[in-house]
Amino acid sequence: MSRRAQEFDLTRAQFQRIRQMIRDYAGISLAASKQDMVYSRLVRRLRRLHLDSFDAYLALVEGDERNEREAFVNALTTNLTAFYREAHHFEVLDRVLSEYGSQRVRIWCSAASTGEEPYSIAMTAVEHYESWAPPVEIVATDINTEVLANCRAGIYPLDRVEDVTLARRKRFFQRGVGAMTGRARVRPELRRLVEFETFNLLGQQWARFNGVDIIFCRNVMIYFDKPTQSALLQQFHRSLRSGGWLFVGHSESQVRDVPGFVSQGHTVYRAQAVGVAA
Repeated sequence: MSRRAQEFDLTRAQFQRIRQMIRDYAGISLAASKQDMVYSRLVRRLRRLHLDSFDAYLALVEGDERNEREAFVNALTTNLTAFYREAHHFEVLDRVLSEYGSQRVRIWCSAASTGEEPYSIAMTAVEHYESWAPPVEIVATDINTEVLANCRAGIYPLDRVEDVTLARRKRFFQRGVGAMTGRARVRPELRRLVEFETFNLLGQQWARFNGVDIIFCRNVMIYFDKPTQSALLQQFHRSLRSGGWLFVGHSESQVRDVPGFVSQGHTVYRAQAVGVAA
């Protein structure tokens, strides 16, 4: 993007300030090469708020006036996902559910994004138990409040569900008509299986997730620096029951460096007591 074409001036010092703020608020480590991306996302907020400079906007964020800190984080978080993304994980999940039999299973999807991942988990559970009321508790969280609203609605453009098998589309989605033409909605029976909540992985309210059986945290840690990744994985280990399962993204191999996780194959790990031999 040409600097001369920009409506507002975003200086290097302001960009460094933004990098520190998003790291403090959400743990995200923004690359130094992302200044143009940051400009394109935040300039919309300046226009909407009728501000004339990034200094004025950042002062608003730091003061958290009008809950602008939440909007700031929403603007800078990335939400790239798909139904059954990294499909082998859902095949493993199906096998894992067999281990629990009829026992109730607590599953935490820790980065819900726009909802495709938690709904894929829910579909896997319905298929495994052959029931719309499987013995699972699925909680899906995200720091981005805007995407969580989309999650709860469960409405997607048709091209977002086209890679889902025809049988699953018929079973789990309703095709839109009239004003909803071109979109599909997750069936209410499936939406009822997922509870969506706002949660910051750098926050303190972890007691909610003590004793979970399964955690999905995929393609999130790549945005954090190594100390933050390590601290987060240690927190996941404390939250999981002994023998619980952790699913991570395809490039997130740093789990193997944290005591207490044992690899179960590609990007799938089990929790064990620290100091116990694998």
